[in-house]
Amino acid sequence: MNVLNSVLYFIVAIGILVFIHEFGHFIMAKLSKMRVDVFSLGMGYRLFGWNKRTGFSFGKLPSDLDLEGETDYRVALFPIGGYVKIAGMIDESMDVEFANKEPMPWEFRSKNALQKSLTISGGVLMNFVFAIFAFAFLIGLNGKTFWATTEIGFVADSSIASSIGFLPGDKVVKIDGEKIAAWNELVEKLTLSDLGTNKTIEIERNGKKILLKADGEKLVKELADKKPIGLYPKQVKTLITQVSSSMPAGKIGLKAWDTIVAVNSVPISELRQFQKAIKKSAGKTIELTWKRGDKILSDSVKPTKDGLIGVGIAQVYTGPAITKKYGFFEAVAAGAERTYNSTKLIVESIWQMITGKVSFRQSVGGPIAIAKMASSEAERGFSSFVNFLALLSVMLAVVNILPFPGLDGGHMVFILIEAVTRKEVPTKAKIAIQQFGMAILLLFTLFVIYIDLTR
Repeated sequence: MNVLNSVLYFIVAIGILVFIHEFGHFIMAKLSKMRVDVFSLGMGYRLFGWNKRTGFSFGKLPSDLDLEGETDYRVALFPIGGYVKIAGMIDESMDVEFANKEPMPWEFRSKNALQKSLTISGGVLMNFVFAIFAFAFLIGLNGKTFWATTEIGFVADSSIASSIGFLPGDKVVKIDGEKIAAWNELVEKLTLSDLGTNKTIEIERNGKKILLKADGEKLVKELADKKPIGLYPKQVKTLITQVSSSMPAGKIGLKAWDTIVAVNSVPISELRQFQKAIKKSAGKTIELTWKRGDKILSDSVKPTKDGLIGVGIAQVYTGPAITKKYGFFEAVAAGAERTYNSTKLIVESIWQMITGKVSFRQSVGGPIAIAKMASSEAERGFSSFVNFLALLSVMLAVVNILPFPGLDGGHMVFILIEAVTRKEVPTKAKIAIQQFGMAILLLFTLFVIYIDLTR
């Protein structure tokens, strides 16, 4: 069932984003008075579709059919992408029948550089627009909640935070000279802003101001290697979400919504700290302390030989929080800012991979990784899935605008060359370069799928 869910959500996510991207190309082509012969969701064999000439039909259209400028809207066999076929343009289909004829007014090749550029960049622009309004929708719907604390409650062993030098009880005052007022700002400034740059962190420890240093390159590498940040605010609690009555926890009376206080009198602040303490005590009797409402309870419990007591747990923040509500225009502005920050982060991440500062293998994900993430985010709820789509849309836009043959950015290179030289790049050269680019992209995709399978 998990595999089926992953496949389903992958198809839904890719279908939505491909439609948005290709609609951008489509609408810009139409506004530039170009004919669009095909608008396809999916690649390969035509399963079914509709156009004004033949109506709704299954299978391939007759090879000699003249759509007379109308578009065939279709669904194709392989749900791994999509495309629009614009008249007079050398694209992934490699159809060049038009090359031996005089350019027609409705063809891509007969338009000026601005019209061509808008048509090619339309998909990327639409992906950015979708991300802005998706983020704006979530921000307008849920607002933004800020954890109003910068005091550290727990630092995990062998984590990024412990290697920097953070200690429980520290209060973060500034990062790179910028005042930090909320936990969200702390995490974002430490891990996401200005990737690869060294960071200076001003903290207050026992009433004294202390400066900590974080090596930017080391930080990026550790994040790429999935090393935990390991930094938690003071008011984080480990919450019991479910209890198995036949397991040790059920037998001592633990209930859902209890919070863990201590194990063997050692205070528990964070979920993984609790897991580690229970696992370490496999087969041994321990003293467990928990809170129910205003009552503090405790009892002896003996984890199984596998280090389990039979509870579901979650990490919750119980400290002061501020929720900011946004009007429509404020939400759109915040959505645009989120899109910009996401774009900047993706570009910086790609640069870190190109320069070899982070592992390519650990940083990229293909269709399998996307499918798993899509399923996971969908299970977390509607808002999480929309947020995932918005981030994936930004990623699709950034990748597509790269100046590589077969991508939108590759087409833009041809347009710029032709605008500067005032000569059209020879058709044979375009085809050869496109074929080379498509071959490399196919090999890259297969390699990424291999990484997904072996990861």
